Amino acid sequence: MNEANHDRANPFSTLFRLLGAAVVAGVLVAFVALPGVGGAGLTARNAATDFQGMDSRLRSKPPSEKTVVYDADGKQIATFFDRYRESVKLAKVAPIMRTAIVDIEDSRFYQHGALDLKGTIRALASNVETEQTQGGSTLTQQYVKNILVDATKTKEEYQEVTAPTVGRKIRELRYALDLEEHMSKDEILQGYLNIAYFGSGAYGVQAASKRYFSKPASKLSLEQAALLAGITQNPTAYDPILHPAEARKRRDIVLYRMAQLGHISQEQARTSAAKPIELNRTDPVGGCESSDVPYFCEYVKYDMLNILSGGKYWSMTSKQQQSVVNKLNRGGYRIRTTLDPKAQKAADQALRNTVSPTSQKVGAEAMVEPGTGKLRAIGLSKRFGSGTGRTAINLAADRQHGGGAGISAGSTFKVFTLAAALDEGLPVTTSFSSGSSTTVSGMTNCKGGPTQIWSPSNSDPAEAGSYNLKTGTWHSVNTFYAQLEKKVGLCDAVKMAKRFGMKKATGEPLDEVPSQVLGTNDIDMVHLAAAYAGFAARGKYCTPISVTSVTDLNGKKISVPGSNCSQVIDEPLADEVNSILQGVLTRGTARGRSIGRPAAGKTGTCEEHMCAVFAGFTPNLAAATAYWDPRGPNRYKVYGVFGADQPASIWQQSMERALSGRPALGFSRPVGDFGDTATVPDVRGMTVDDAIARLKAEQFSVSVASGAVESDEEKGRVASTSPDGGTDAPIGSSVIIYVSKGKPDKPENGDSPPPSPNLPPDFPLPGRGGH
Repeated sequence: MNEANHDRANPFSTLFRLLGAAVVAGVLVAFVALPGVGGAGLTARNAATDFQGMDSRLRSKPPSEKTVVYDADGKQIATFFDRYRESVKLAKVAPIMRTAIVDIEDSRFYQHGALDLKGTIRALASNVETEQTQGGSTLTQQYVKNILVDATKTKEEYQEVTAPTVGRKIRELRYALDLEEHMSKDEILQGYLNIAYFGSGAYGVQAASKRYFSKPASKLSLEQAALLAGITQNPTAYDPILHPAEARKRRDIVLYRMAQLGHISQEQARTSAAKPIELNRTDPVGGCESSDVPYFCEYVKYDMLNILSGGKYWSMTSKQQQSVVNKLNRGGYRIRTTLDPKAQKAADQALRNTVSPTSQKVGAEAMVEPGTGKLRAIGLSKRFGSGTGRTAINLAADRQHGGGAGISAGSTFKVFTLAAALDEGLPVTTSFSSGSSTTVSGMTNCKGGPTQIWSPSNSDPAEAGSYNLKTGTWHSVNTFYAQLEKKVGLCDAVKMAKRFGMKKATGEPLDEVPSQVLGTNDIDMVHLAAAYAGFAARGKYCTPISVTSVTDLNGKKISVPGSNCSQVIDEPLADEVNSILQGVLTRGTARGRSIGRPAAGKTGTCEEHMCAVFAGFTPNLAAATAYWDPRGPNRYKVYGVFGADQPASIWQQSMERALSGRPALGFSRPVGDFGDTATVPDVRGMTVDDAIARLKAEQFSVSVASGAVESDEEKGRVASTSPDGGTDAPIGSSVIIYVSKGKPDKPENGDSPPPSPNLPPDFPLPGRGGH
């Protein structure tokens, strides 16, 4: 509370006023108690005796205020509140509004202290003569009551501070006396106007003005001010939306009271009273359901609950959790988030272009910025909320952010076994003969325990042959990766996934089973995107975050945990992984999903067609997408859908739009000996010098064969190479250039081949082929 007019120099004056108030309190209690109730005199005597010993200082916080959430550009995206309020300075309230509230609630407010003896005696006399009670509370006392009510957290606390007891009235009076000592009249009026309830969920005059008239309190007219001033006596009965007739009657009482006190003319009162109530409503909306980005909002909400609880929200009791929720709804926080509106719009469009919002199936996507962990977008194809075709479960997120149990990662999880293999020094040329099915045994988990024999098969029986780290990844060969996992070690493969923040969507650790390489652990899209962002950032993994700054109602900054970033693998190793994953989009399972700039990724098709997943990235943005039936993927399959289908389509569309206009950054070329291979460029027809330069650019050594060979290429140009262009060869290996000496000489006429005999046109001559 602001302090003003505190008479510290005259303690005798203060004591005299307190003693006088105590005596008056004793008298008042006898009248305030209901007529005819026995023992009223005893109650009065006890209350008066205790009055001076009461704690006079009202320890209160500012009234509850709505919390506002902003995107990364500072645009409001959501509000949280259970009491819609916007506090304003008294100078921002129209003078006619100030006059109206004082005239109807406490016309002698500026003349009396905390207790208006004249008004109270008049009210008490009326109460004695009739069965109905007339309020004698001053505006200051009403302010005290509102403060006490606003501070309640439970139903029991509310009942205590509103109970019709003598003790409550005396306690309010004691607090009011202290407020009058420490605050000016204008400060008390300002406080009252900001805390009073005006019906229809509007707390405070600013919220009420916007609620009923869609304008700030500074712009209120006489009729509007009188209407609002009349509501506070009984916010339910005089709610102009629910009870317009009663609200008008009450407004007119205010108008004529203002005329009686000379603050407006009788003619003004009559003219205004003749007008019907005209509302221009703005319904207060709050929570994530009213946000344009509800799923991102949900993620932020749970991050904030964890921040406000000191990281203990999920270990609290339900009662404690509700207290934290109340803190968020009433704390007046200003929350700046990581949301990129352009990326979010791109994700929403791609999701709903690909999967109908009313479909039983769902598409989900999350976008994370490499190197920072900032969550840039999160969305679903379904609308947020309850009802048919909607969901309030944040299916792209983990359980601690409003999500469910997660969804299988599919073959997107192979990247961690790939990274572990390279980390252990296995060359890219490491190969296994991989049939359409295989059986793997002898693996142990991180505790040294044995695992069951595992017999995986490929999604396409035709995928059989010899594959290396590169080709096995491009074509996502299950049987190859089963053998690679055994070579690497199950525990090392799982540990690599954990380095990149992977855990189950439920928060539980990953299952250490052989099939984990195929993504049998159920995860969420936010953490999968963050993991792939770690590769994009050259091995620097950052935990995903959605909140960057928070200030409280007084503008004080609240401590916000930043992203925890660490270099989990060496940069050259990450560069090699990225180089291999680029081939998935150019030569592998995601061919045709290019986004017009350097990109890398991995498809994932879940076991038994329970879902399909895709995760991909550029150096400046990573995204993970999934497609499944949330009614139960074990029962409701997505037959015929692979990671390169709906998931990769969503990724392709959203990344193109999200990154449009941004620099097309390239990946760093791998440095180091990974036993890697590269595709030999096709340099036929080039000059020898240009061909040498092109081959060396791909890190091959080059030699030129002596002599020249006959070919269709122009003399002096490259006729061919060994190995041939388009084939893979170890990086650093030698490529031989053969130079053309031109086309072979044409034979003389006498040496021409004999004419063909008269044979049927479909006779299989050599070179023509047969049926």
